[in-house]
Amino acid sequence: MTWFWSAPASARRALLGAWLGWLLDAFDVMLYALLLGTLITEFSLSKPMAGLLGSVTLAASGLGGVGFGLFADRYGRRPALITSLLVYSCFTFACGLATSVGQLALFRFLLGLGMGGAWTSGGALVSETWPDAHRAKALGLMQSAWSIGYALAAVAVAMLLPRFGWRAVFFLGIVPALVAVWVQRNIDESPVWLASKGTQAAVSPLRAIFGGRFVRYTLLLTMLSVTTIFVYWGLNLWVPAYLSLPIGQGGIGLSTSMMSAVVVIIQVGTFLGYVSFGFIADAIGRRRSFVMFILLAAVTTVAFGSVRHPVALAILGPVTSFFGSGLFSGFGAVAAELYPTAIRATAQGFTFNMGRIGSAFAPFLVGSFAERHGFGPAFAMLAIVLALGASTWIWLPETRRVVAADISV
Repeated sequence: MTWFWSAPASARRALLGAWLGWLLDAFDVMLYALLLGTLITEFSLSKPMAGLLGSVTLAASGLGGVGFGLFADRYGRRPALITSLLVYSCFTFACGLATSVGQLALFRFLLGLGMGGAWTSGGALVSETWPDAHRAKALGLMQSAWSIGYALAAVAVAMLLPRFGWRAVFFLGIVPALVAVWVQRNIDESPVWLASKGTQAAVSPLRAIFGGRFVRYTLLLTMLSVTTIFVYWGLNLWVPAYLSLPIGQGGIGLSTSMMSAVVVIIQVGTFLGYVSFGFIADAIGRRRSFVMFILLAAVTTVAFGSVRHPVALAILGPVTSFFGSGLFSGFGAVAAELYPTAIRATAQGFTFNMGRIGSAFAPFLVGSFAERHGFGPAFAMLAIVLALGASTWIWLPETRRVVAADISV
């Protein structure tokens, strides 16, 4: 960890703030996936309808990510991160008050708006505060927070759901509001953003990312995010329900505690994938790292959907998540290295979060496919989408370069 301690203290605090924001984002958002089996019974939901509620959150996160990217480029990375924390924590709490499917859908939509801002603002903050040689490692460490947040959500569900019910689990989602207060008091604004303040581009950032040399990057990165995020949510929103639903409904039939244990084990693989990708990308480059992880994720996703024994799932799950989730550590570095400061957060927000919008129907489509053909074929379908994602690197360049307060667009 010499690379970590060699960075300035302000950079380490920025990484901690972004890390906590992303961890608690995962904690709040993944509570729905972990409670899905219970909510299907509580609200008499079909699999397609349950998936559609997940799609609502993803679509909102895409809109929120673009909006927060514009917010971060105009007003700063820190206030954007604080606002996103407050939004998604308050509406996760509100999910525990829902008495109908309509109310739950509304709260999940509003939660999603805040969810989209955490990665956008946090990623820009870390990209601009960390030394160039360690940027991918720092962003990988930030990304690793998602797996820890997901695992903590699984532990919370295992502890609270049997004793206090699903509403109490959602109430716990208010915790990120406390972190927002800490960020306000302890995190400095990005010096790169401050240096560019007052010299912003003549055209709007949203127009700029579709102008000149940037339009190709914007379209390709959006396609890359659509395909990979489609697979992530198509798989991960359904894995807890797949593990916990009765065998007669196409699931594995695990108890809540067993399901949570398998999910925690899977998140160990996710954590290692997130962290490893940063080191690999700094060592061999972004292009080769992305292609390797995406193709191996396709193979292991097919394998995961073909087994049903809990032990086999507990072994294959971490391997699948290592590759399928680890690749997301590279998005922040690639976007930061392709776009100048004046439009960087907008570019990161748009390309990543348009991927969320494009993938919004993944939970619905996987649920519908699983209803007709079973979860195995539904998961195998996702491998084809990953292959399309790998093809984007035919046209994307290697991106390792210095990130500075450049403003030319």
